[in-house]
Amino acid sequence: MSESRIGIWRRTVGTLTAVGLLALSGAALATDQSQQRQEGRDTNQSAKQDARSEKVDCRATNQQSNAACRQDKRETKQDGREEKRDIKY
Repeated sequence: MSESRIGIWRRTVGTLTAVGLLALSGAALATDQSQQRQEGRDTNQSAKQDARSEKVDCRATNQQSNAACRQDKRETKQDGREEKRDIKY
């Protein structure tokens, strides 16, 4: 009778240990993804800010039309998006 209780106890402890390890590995994965998303958002926001200042500088220094400077802004933002994609993968 005591042998079967020991066997049940061992299986219970083994199962709980396995469940705990799986939970910890899932939490670590979520943390990595969270950090990647945050870094991607930061990159995207800085690209937007860079694009805004580039457009203002373009209009002030080159005396170009708004349309000509708008394309430069689009390209800068697109570069930021591509960098964000590289971070996430």
